[in-house]
Amino acid sequence: MGSTRVNFRLPEDLIQKADVAAEVSKKNRTEIVKEALQKYLDDIEDDERFKEAVVELYLGDQISFDVLKEFIGRQDAESVRTSKTILDQGDDLADELTEL
Repeated sequence: MGSTRVNFRLPEDLIQKADVAAEVSKKNRTEIVKEALQKYLDDIEDDERFKEAVVELYLGDQISFDVLKEFIGRQDAESVRTSKTILDQGDDLADELTEL
């Protein structure tokens, strides 16, 4: 997996704490922030409301199937994709019927 440079602002006290943690653990600031973000994502991915919100983003065409799969797993993502296809086909059929 590659990496991407990102720029964002953090409160100074949070940076200071990250720097102390980095010094104590013999890591760099990036590793500390990366590990904290990964822990947060691991924790939130277990929340059912979060998963439902991710599915809604996919159904609204705001995220890709690959992103959906990362959050809810391949099998569940396949089920959601199939449901979306069926829903989209129903919408298309309804549109065709209104044109008659």
